[in-house]
Amino acid sequence: MLALQNKTLGQWLEHWAAVSPDKEYIVYSDRDLRFTWKEFNERVDRMAKGMLSIGVEHGTHVGIWATNVPDWLTFLYAAAKIGAVAVTVNTNYKQSELEFLVGNADIHTLCITDGVFDGSYIDMVYTMLPELRESQRGYLKSERFPKLKNVVYIGQEKFRGMYNTPELLLLGENISDEILDEAKAKVDCQDVVNMQYTSGTTGFPKGVMLTHYNIANNGFLTGEHMKFTSDDKLCCCVPLFHCFGVVLASMNVLTHGCTQVMVEKFDPLVVLASIHKERCTAVYGVPTMFIAELNHPMFNMFDLTSLRTGIMAGSLCPIELMKQVEEKMFMRVTSVYGLTETSPGMTHSRIDDPAEVRYTTVGHDYEFTEVQVIDPETGEECPVGVQGEMCNRGYNTMKGYYNNPEATAEVIDKNGFLHSGDLGVKDENGNYRITGRIKDMIIRGGENIYPRELEEFLYHLEGVKDVQVAAIPSKKYGEEVGAFIILHEGVTMTDDVVKDFCRGKIARHKIPKYVFFVDTFPMTGSGKIQKFKLKDLGVKLLAEKGIIPV
Repeated sequence: MLALQNKTLGQWLEHWAAVSPDKEYIVYSDRDLRFTWKEFNERVDRMAKGMLSIGVEHGTHVGIWATNVPDWLTFLYAAAKIGAVAVTVNTNYKQSELEFLVGNADIHTLCITDGVFDGSYIDMVYTMLPELRESQRGYLKSERFPKLKNVVYIGQEKFRGMYNTPELLLLGENISDEILDEAKAKVDCQDVVNMQYTSGTTGFPKGVMLTHYNIANNGFLTGEHMKFTSDDKLCCCVPLFHCFGVVLASMNVLTHGCTQVMVEKFDPLVVLASIHKERCTAVYGVPTMFIAELNHPMFNMFDLTSLRTGIMAGSLCPIELMKQVEEKMFMRVTSVYGLTETSPGMTHSRIDDPAEVRYTTVGHDYEFTEVQVIDPETGEECPVGVQGEMCNRGYNTMKGYYNNPEATAEVIDKNGFLHSGDLGVKDENGNYRITGRIKDMIIRGGENIYPRELEEFLYHLEGVKDVQVAAIPSKKYGEEVGAFIILHEGVTMTDDVVKDFCRGKIARHKIPKYVFFVDTFPMTGSGKIQKFKLKDLGVKLLAEKGIIPV
């Protein structure tokens, strides 16, 4: 009989360290790095003491800005054990996005790596904190970010003003087991443990507060839907800063006591080789990842027969692709629908569902939640087969947006239903199909992009009179960003000027793929811009230039 669990993340970790101490928990197959549950739990305890030694305590916000490096989960669970909140930072963030998040989230300790290939996190942090180079570690006094006290480099190298991982572990030796136990005892499963920033329709991202109870249970039920046991090995190549990685993958593994085979940064060859070498039983990904794996020239060299299931999610999943994955990768594909605010799963197709259900729907509600399709006009539940807004109420509803009760009240109604902004239909068997969006959001390869945020950014480009951003269909990514710009009189501009203005300031996936210079926008009679017509206009303008969106 399924039941919701009241364990904290730390208690789950300690449970498996006691029950199956010698079982492999985390594996990086490409470098043969392996941790058993017992080894990992001990490292987490040492890191938790290190955090306590630099002033992290119950309720403190700890930023993690890194790809899926080996210590990513160490920092998450160390924070969780002492009641701190891990604030996950999108690895694609650029300077202005980072600064907004650090200020808005009241980050106390920021943990970083070198960065990704087109941006140095080290440089961006020094730009944000000029005081850091002159500051003694642990004594940072920033004018702009008064709450920020520490920067930790995840790795061996030393940088001025920053702690590194070995130093933090060493400092932890000054903290007694008793002090650590006291900190652990204060943690409750209803405490916030993870905060993720989701772009808002108002242009500014909002911090979604998720509790131990939210995410551990969502991960647990996700695994149950795919019949996970402690014998499973899940290949995780999706980013940990997203719910897909940290909840649907990591929390599933944490609550089932199985093995998480990690890929630091998505590479189809590393994924295929890891599945082959470790005999993985499950793999997750957004559609573009599965396409890259299937089309890799060395695909046939790997034995994938150990696979049995997985999740394809993050954007609309083409039926043909799901069929190919099932046939060539020997696994039954399931789909999860939800959003960060619902921790994230609202609906999930089950491993035993017929192929038709798994290919054409996002399954039915998670246990212990209520999903309703609500008429946006009347607020009443829609009958079967009638389109309305996907709404959710249950254990998985976020605690709210951080320091933003107004925005929280906008999405959670008086009856406790969280409004997704997505349109869907329920069929006679209780399965849901997602049919569109009320919000203008663009989903590019699993990344949510909010036009309003981009529009506000592009307004700052000299010569731009007005700008609208809309989705342009893409075979590869589902959707690409199209920017429709009206210029001031007498101004001329090229696509490259717009793209150069964006580079280095906003995340790469948000930079418009297509730029259209137009004289007017399609309007309603009441003067509202018709966003849905922009998509058609973009396709028409591309066709006139002989460009076919890929």
